[in-house]
Amino acid sequence: MSAVRKALTVAGSDPSGGAGIQADLKTFSSLRVYGMAVVAALTAQNTLGVSDLAEVSPAFVGAQLDAVLIDLPPDSAKTGMLMTAGVIDIVSQKLKQYAVPNLVVDPVMASKSGVPLLNRDAVGVFRRALLPLALIITPNTDEATILTGREVRTIEDMEEAALHIHGMGARYVLIKGGHIASDQATDVLFDGKDFFHFDAARLGARDTHGTGCVLSAAIAANLATSKTVPEAVRLGKDFVTNAIKNGLRIGSGVGPCDPLSLEN
Repeated sequence: MSAVRKALTVAGSDPSGGAGIQADLKTFSSLRVYGMAVVAALTAQNTLGVSDLAEVSPAFVGAQLDAVLIDLPPDSAKTGMLMTAGVIDIVSQKLKQYAVPNLVVDPVMASKSGVPLLNRDAVGVFRRALLPLALIITPNTDEATILTGREVRTIEDMEEAALHIHGMGARYVLIKGGHIASDQATDVLFDGKDFFHFDAARLGARDTHGTGCVLSAAIAANLATSKTVPEAVRLGKDFVTNAIKNGLRIGSGVGPCDPLSLEN
């Protein structure tokens, strides 16, 4: 069993299966990594949007982490929706206590429909306690704006935001450019010294629910199999692009991208 590569997601649950821990576990399986999941928040949502949220107590999140990390130390981990300051604090404590490697932090702050998924009083704790533990953090331009206090609308803005966020402690910063109007979907990676641009043709796809979760999970899965960060990002970008190309036309709203597509 020691040869089995393992990845852990600590995130919110999406009962419709398109995002959150459900999308993460599908991605891990598709990339042949054993997936584990700690539920850090609950949502009531479907392809039409998020209709309700429920907190998970920090103590119970900590108990889940203890149960997994004592028995099944992961080769990588990712965080997604954490919702509350208390949950962020306990997650940060446990990640440090167990020296969890290759941490991918996806700073999930709002749903595609605009519903806040991170409490306002949790942003400071996120910056102070969790962000410095990240091997790589993967904000979109809206999240980068919240973290830096600066509008992010261009590639140059993305590079400035990456510099700023790197100064907060993350070793690598990946700013996702999917929200910027352009023919290319360009993501910017900063390693503390150099910038790398990852381009893909912008797809006119409607079914994009869960893309941020799938990308960060794919990066974590590739890190679990000993890829370098630039390799993990490039492979993750290719993976999520294929998942978007094969988005599922299900439900009455924005359908999910498909991390289980046979093209991946």
